[in-house]
Amino acid sequence: MGKINSRLLRSEFTESVSARETFSKALYEVGKENKNVLLLTADVSQSLVRIRSFIEEFPERYFNFGAAEQNMMGAAAGLATCGKIPFVTTFASFASMRACEQIKNDLAYPRLNVKIVAGYCGVALGKGGTTHHATEDIAIMRSIANMVVLVPADAVEAGKAIKAAAEYDGPIYIRIGRDPEPVIYRDDYPFEIGKALTLREGGDVTVMATGKMVYRALLAAKKVEDEGIDARVLNVHTIKPLDRKSIIQAARESRGIVTVEEHNILGGLGEAVAGCLAEEYPVPMRIMGFEDTFCGIGPADELLEKHGLTPSKIAERIREIARL
Repeated sequence: MGKINSRLLRSEFTESVSARETFSKALYEVGKENKNVLLLTADVSQSLVRIRSFIEEFPERYFNFGAAEQNMMGAAAGLATCGKIPFVTTFASFASMRACEQIKNDLAYPRLNVKIVAGYCGVALGKGGTTHHATEDIAIMRSIANMVVLVPADAVEAGKAIKAAAEYDGPIYIRIGRDPEPVIYRDDYPFEIGKALTLREGGDVTVMATGKMVYRALLAAKKVEDEGIDARVLNVHTIKPLDRKSIIQAARESRGIVTVEEHNILGGLGEAVAGCLAEEYPVPMRIMGFEDTFCGIGPADELLEKHGLTPSKIAERIREIARL
């Protein structure tokens, strides 16, 4: 049956850490190594990402723009033209929609070296309601030319994504959550932009997941193991550029694919994978996410359960594909 990739994963997923914490630590570390790294926020230095260590150590490299996300993106563009590496952070809902025009025209079109760290992704701020949910941001960002889109699965991967972004020359959108989530990765695992990772081997069905859904996909694969279903789990942490090679290989070696994401099913991971396979190797698929709907108001975990983004529901889709 399916074998966990122990080179990448911890033996137990007992620790929970917020990606906000590792973002803060990673940014501080890259800031120490490179004096061109800057931090720009939209009045969220404490509530969103808790980057006090960077602010205290490098106050001359920190700029708070208040609730002016569009202006912040324009300023980041200007700083990037001077050789600086701005890390811009705000709520994912505001970054992807309120400042979308500036991201497209000011950052992506000239391919400037700006890193957008978008917090409170998906329904992380569940009680904030639709205005504060970000369930369209992957679709928006992956449709913008020159933009790289990263969705880390846990706090360890979030920290590695920040460090990789600092080394990459060009605009990047990094999607992180709010609350502590189970840590699945070993601290020393290798992260590479554009390279999906096989976390569990399996030849019956492949579950391709991104963000916090990766942990839930691993639990789902474990659930169906006792039923004789061998489910592979692929972490697609880079939505763009998509790792087409790994996706096609998984399709060739499986009966079908299940994708799962904390995002609208329109324009996200599922449709990116479906587009790739339609061109190269069509197989049966099930796309899981928010089904073209606004999600309501309530605690994040309750909203995920309401919309079927749980290990049990993922396991149901795995069974559907396995029976075909």
